[in-house]
Amino acid sequence: MEAPWGWLVVGVLAVSLASTVTQEVCQAPPGRDGVAGRPGRPGRPGLKGEQGQPGAPGIRTGIRGLKGDQGDPGPPGNPGKMGYPGPSGPMGPPGSPGLKGLKGNPGNINDQSRPAFSALRRNPPTGGNVVIFDTVITNEEGRYQSHSGRFVCNVPGYYYFTFQVVSKWDICLSIMSSRRGQPLSSLGFCDHNKKGTFQVVSGGTVLQLQNEDQVWIEKDPAKGRIYQGSEADSVFSGFLIFPSA
Repeated sequence: MEAPWGWLVVGVLAVSLASTVTQEVCQAPPGRDGVAGRPGRPGRPGLKGEQGQPGAPGIRTGIRGLKGDQGDPGPPGNPGKMGYPGPSGPMGPPGSPGLKGLKGNPGNINDQSRPAFSALRRNPPTGGNVVIFDTVITNEEGRYQSHSGRFVCNVPGYYYFTFQVVSKWDICLSIMSSRRGQPLSSLGFCDHNKKGTFQVVSGGTVLQLQNEDQVWIEKDPAKGRIYQGSEADSVFSGFLIFPSA
């Protein structure tokens, strides 16, 4: 029995010794780095990254760089101020005639303006060349001014004016008119009287008048003596023939 136990002890010792020797052999000092290997092949392109934050302003070097690529269009600006009107264009061709309008209401002559006057010369003021007919016979719508001897138009249209003046001397009279936008106009009439008897100088005309135009009778300063008495009267009259636009 002693032999087997002896061999068992010897085996255990042998195993322990082998383990110890093996551990001491594996724990050798580290070796040096090896030679770097060859560079590998380039990898595939990566995904596009997100847009970064704006960088800080660069330093100006005074050297102008190359023109960059065109940027994206900006947002539309606010509408500008309206410019000055351009010149008028040429007149276009006439349009087509419109439809016939509705029949209007019948006119009433009583609703129409009918300026008319007639005045005598009885006790006029003296002085001046305007012949004043101071006594009114009729003055429809009151457009004749007896104090100034003038008719003032208030209805544009065509008017007839006439006068009959009595005199015993040579006399020259004129129908005067002041029309808007036109120079003063006159229409003269003369009568030569060598016998010293009553004679009548008369005249008449048709005038187109606008609002505020005036008509009156004026005498020649050298030949303008008018008879003043109860035997005969001098008359100045006028009336609207028809209105105009």
